[in-house]
Amino acid sequence: MSRPASTRHSARTRWVVVFMVFVFFDALPYSATGDPLSQRPPRSASEDNRNISESADGFMTQMTPVEARTIAPSVHQATGVSNTQLIDTGDSVVLFDSGLAIQATAQKKALLSTVGEKPVSHIVLSHSHQDHVGGTPFWEEANTVIVAHREFTEEQRYLKELEPYLHDRNRALFPWMPEEPITAGPMAFGTVKPTLLVDDETPYVFEQGGIRFEIIPTPGAEGTDNLSLWLPKQKILLVGDTLGPIFPQFPNIFTMRGEKTRKPIEYIQTLDRLIALEPEILVPSHRDPIVGKETIREGLTRIRDAVRYVHDETVRGMNEGKTVWQLMEEVQLPPELSLSQVHGRVSWSVRSIWEYYATWFHFDSTTELYTVSPREVYADVGRIAGPERLSQHARELLDQGKPLNALHLCEIALAADPTFQPALQVQRNALSELLDQARSTFENSYEIIWLQQEIRKTDQALSMK
Repeated sequence: MSRPASTRHSARTRWVVVFMVFVFFDALPYSATGDPLSQRPPRSASEDNRNISESADGFMTQMTPVEARTIAPSVHQATGVSNTQLIDTGDSVVLFDSGLAIQATAQKKALLSTVGEKPVSHIVLSHSHQDHVGGTPFWEEANTVIVAHREFTEEQRYLKELEPYLHDRNRALFPWMPEEPITAGPMAFGTVKPTLLVDDETPYVFEQGGIRFEIIPTPGAEGTDNLSLWLPKQKILLVGDTLGPIFPQFPNIFTMRGEKTRKPIEYIQTLDRLIALEPEILVPSHRDPIVGKETIREGLTRIRDAVRYVHDETVRGMNEGKTVWQLMEEVQLPPELSLSQVHGRVSWSVRSIWEYYATWFHFDSTTELYTVSPREVYADVGRIAGPERLSQHARELLDQGKPLNALHLCEIALAADPTFQPALQVQRNALSELLDQARSTFENSYEIIWLQQEIRKTDQALSMK
């Protein structure tokens, strides 16, 4: 039975808040002490990794509180699911990212209580994701210049056009999402209209109140439409999601939820550009700023060199005739390039790079070229081999430490008989082993969420005896 429309609407609003909190990986906020930002100890990668993995594994269910803090003279930030940065130029203000719509009013109030009511001359949007642009209508005024990358409009277009498809994929990873996309009101996606577009051929630099603003195209880790804002006099670099939600991390070249592949060489060029600036304060739009020229340079350099290493090793393996599956297993970061893989994962990036260059036809099987998928014959294979025999062999593989091989056999057995309890039990054990491995190695949040969900589904099937 369908729920009343009013109930569905209120549920959408409630669950969209929870979803947006988690999907953009905002960890619990820094407790304001009143100390200058420069006196705070730099965050370490291990601290970030612990906080992020705990958030993913525990299904974070609370909003990050909004509070205003001063990053440097004239540069202020309102925390939230996604931070909003305000630069006070005296007679007016410049905004970098506008946060999530549901927190925009609180962020605006917090920031203007710090600098006073002033006109908004510019809003610079780091990229088209809703947690970075959703608050724009709450800040935009008649004469406000909305600055975005030239690819911003196209990124919004394809994400909006595929919204029903991508929404279903997102719900598979985040089941607390609303049942249907939000298509109207301030939380609807794709409503921001830039007034000035920037790329390498048309850079945008301006001065206001004695502050120089340089808007830099930085495509790569979060899509083709990334912009960063450089304040050269203060040596402050505002990066949005160019570096992801934690620093330093291996970038999310592959997105399990589904988006265009992010181009690795383009991202390496972006990192070269950022390293050359030699920033002393790095301001992402999630979590806390990072302070210290050497800390920032080391982190940026390690990210760049890690991406270059994975790219080059993938290309080398392709030229040697190795399969994508071999390379996914073989290519690993050397110790000196070790990075958190909580958000992006090396093996998934290897496959994205392989298929970015060589497309979906792996030259493995003629059947890849045609319309019958392997899963269409799983049931036939399962009936011929017998679910019982397949389950027994799957159990033996699991005992040998091969949970993925066991999982393949379970899927074939269950295609023949979806209720076959021995296959379901082995599948459950294989998924649990993979989950333990995920928690003890890379702690990738997407992988953990997916495996937890698959275990719940298997448990439900096991309970229906």
